[in-house]
Amino acid sequence: MSGSRQEAASLISALTRHVADFPIAGVDFKDLTPVLADPRGLAAVTDALAEVADGVDLIAGVDARGFLLGAAVALKMGTGVLAVRKGGKLPPPVHTVQYDLEYGSATLEIPADGIDLAGRSVLVIDDVLATGGTLVAAAQVLEKGGARVTGAAVVLELTALNGRAAVQPLQVTSLIID
Repeated sequence: MSGSRQEAASLISALTRHVADFPIAGVDFKDLTPVLADPRGLAAVTDALAEVADGVDLIAGVDARGFLLGAAVALKMGTGVLAVRKGGKLPPPVHTVQYDLEYGSATLEIPADGIDLAGRSVLVIDDVLATGGTLVAAAQVLEKGGARVTGAAVVLELTALNGRAAVQPLQVTSLIID
């Protein structure tokens, strides 16, 4: 693990707020808000994610914390950032992928006009890898638009939910694994 990834992991561990029984009884929610609100935490996470993004043409940040992280990484890398939005937030035409969640379904969208994704290498950035459905859907919607998704990077991976298996063969880098 590189020095910036070690520093990021240390700050993530120290700054993450744990909320018992949220959103339902028995769940220990990991709130990354304090990590992103801390200047050292945000800088360390941005630096570590930027290492993973080396060589890509575009960063795709997933709604909503992925927007924050993706924009910071894109700025550092000198690339653009594309917001992968929840359904119904963009004007048509859009590329859309619907996917299942453990409690229902959701939709992700990107613009179908105005951004040429054909052949561009894209890294997907999100805050948490849980069951993997969101990362899979993000990769699928980007590929619908013509992008070549090179991998994904997340701040926190919850291994008990086995999301890494669900996203294969997509390569995922996690800054911290819980």
